Amino acid sequence: MTENTLMFPPIAPYRHAMLPVDELHTLYWEESGNPDGQPVLFLHGGPGGGTTPTHRRFFDPAHYRIVLFDQRGAGKSQPLGEYRNNTTALLIDDIEKIRQMLGIEEWLVFGGSWGSTLALAYGEAHAERCLGFVLRGIFLCTKAEVEWFVNGVANFYPEVHEQFAAAMPSSERGNLMQAYIKRLFSDEPAVYKDAARHWSRYEGSCLFLEPQPQAIEDFESDEVSLGIGRLEAHYMRNAAFMDEDQLIRNIHKIRHLPAVIVQGRYDVICPPVSAYRLHQAWPKSKLHIINDAGHAATEPGIATELVRATEQFKVHGKFL
Repeated sequence: MTENTLMFPPIAPYRHAMLPVDELHTLYWEESGNPDGQPVLFLHGGPGGGTTPTHRRFFDPAHYRIVLFDQRGAGKSQPLGEYRNNTTALLIDDIEKIRQMLGIEEWLVFGGSWGSTLALAYGEAHAERCLGFVLRGIFLCTKAEVEWFVNGVANFYPEVHEQFAAAMPSSERGNLMQAYIKRLFSDEPAVYKDAARHWSRYEGSCLFLEPQPQAIEDFESDEVSLGIGRLEAHYMRNAAFMDEDQLIRNIHKIRHLPAVIVQGRYDVICPPVSAYRLHQAWPKSKLHIINDAGHAATEPGIATELVRATEQFKVHGKFL
């Protein structure tokens, strides 16, 4: 990694395949880096966001055995956007199936946004399999966070929220979540695809401290929007299939493990209050607030701190 590079150079996976996990879902998974290295699991956001080649670049490929997979209904997993047989408990079971298939005893768990939600839920279910956590853009899927995403973002992006609302009939704008749910889970592809594009564009428009046109365009594509739109709404309307504030209440199960929390100061999708609450409940965790960043993992300050965390764990087995 050169002095002027925030992340490690691009690499290709040394193996990848599809894993059927039930009669409906087949998951894409891959390994890259060092086959004999320290295992690390990357959990993507969304839900429904899928992995990209950039996600391999947070880790030193000479040291880490890097495991990525697309969660149910996301990315290259099939069927795209499928919300049936799709719960947090089933995603946790999928992670365990992948771990056992690869013969991994323990791994570092890395997740951002919804990936932080799933990382915490997985860790609290299988603490004995986790070496530590690198978490970014914390989302605990509480009622307050869901309400903020659907309506609170208007405080910072009123024009973006207005466009999000305008996609629904005026008579239904008093309950945007319900209006979108009605369409996202329609049986008509034209209806749910259109709603998914509007939902996904809404999120993509707010990812960065300074909005990036390319990110917005990517989020509007069918390959991204169908997973993002349907699965985010699916998990939000079901409170991620968890009790309210479950992740904080169960933090004692992983409090003994090392953790670093990286949070953009101006993250309007997952506001810093959730990262701060998590850190308060987990006093030994390291909290890094990035003052010139929003939500995206690739913003310079966030990417730098995430790479620093994986480098610290590589050398010390903890975060400094």
